[in-house]
Amino acid sequence: MPQLTASSALAVTMGEPAGIGAEITIKAWAMRNEARLPPFLLIDDPERIDALAQHSKLAARVVRISEPEEAEAVFPSALPVLPITLDGPVVPGHPNKATARAVVDAIDLAVEWALSGRISGIVTNPIQKQVLYAVGFDYPGHTEYLADLSGEGVAPVMMLACPELRVVPVTVHLSLRDAIAAIDRDAVVRNAIVAWRALRDDFGIAAPRIAVAALNPHAGEGGALGAEENDIIVPAIEILRDRGLDIMGPVPADVLFHASARSTYDVAICMYHDQALIPLKTLNFEQGVNITLGLPFVRTSPDHGTALNIAGTGTANPASLIAALNMADAIARRRAAVALPTTQV
Repeated sequence: MPQLTASSALAVTMGEPAGIGAEITIKAWAMRNEARLPPFLLIDDPERIDALAQHSKLAARVVRISEPEEAEAVFPSALPVLPITLDGPVVPGHPNKATARAVVDAIDLAVEWALSGRISGIVTNPIQKQVLYAVGFDYPGHTEYLADLSGEGVAPVMMLACPELRVVPVTVHLSLRDAIAAIDRDAVVRNAIVAWRALRDDFGIAAPRIAVAALNPHAGEGGALGAEENDIIVPAIEILRDRGLDIMGPVPADVLFHASARSTYDVAICMYHDQALIPLKTLNFEQGVNITLGLPFVRTSPDHGTALNIAGTGTANPASLIAALNMADAIARRRAAVALPTTQV
């Protein structure tokens, strides 16, 4: 696994140029001192970023760099931007297929640096997947693409985190009908184990506690309201208990996320996308962070989309990006400083 060095910075990818990624990155840099942000660089067009900062009257000076190692020295006084060429104009709120190649190239470049240890981690700005399909991007999202770039055998797991809650959905970008069909015992087991290791190794929780959400109302009511609990979720929990995990469930989802329930676990394994994301975004929409577990490098992202409807208005909130930057830095530093235990589950 790449090691964090004293000169390592995080790399922030451009995301969808017509969205709010550049704006929140500039705002995050402007808040670097009060938010205690780690050094980071942005992969984007420096002239575009400088023009956006001036047009929006954002207090940011932009400096072009040629290597990621230059970022730390530049960061205290200017936003370091490593150039990437955009092949078409950018109009806020209106994605342009001509810029799609640059969006993917920025991700590829960041992964290359992360795998070689030249940066401490990656923070990805939101992408507009429909635009990327024009250049052959054939993935449900960042998570799956990053796993593919990481090499064979990488099985990524999505974790969403805010100060009040951590959740891991077993199925992610599927219709509800397809998600239910895709839930199986091995997927529940794998997601729980990857989450357990991340809590121990990346979050410093010595004895992680895991809750598993039921799929059906009342946890299936003994099979009367659905068989998935008896046939899939309970057998998965039994396997995990046999491997020594502190795990409870299946817990009906309608009683899993109130304050006293949340105090009993460190992560909730949920069965589908909205079961995980609705409670997290309700509790703390502004500070939600998307973390990809199981990669050979650190990757986080703001837990929101491209927000095309407010792009160019100067009203985008950088709180989620700031949280993603600080979380990526904390995980990277822990991986570098702590000798990880060899015990596996």
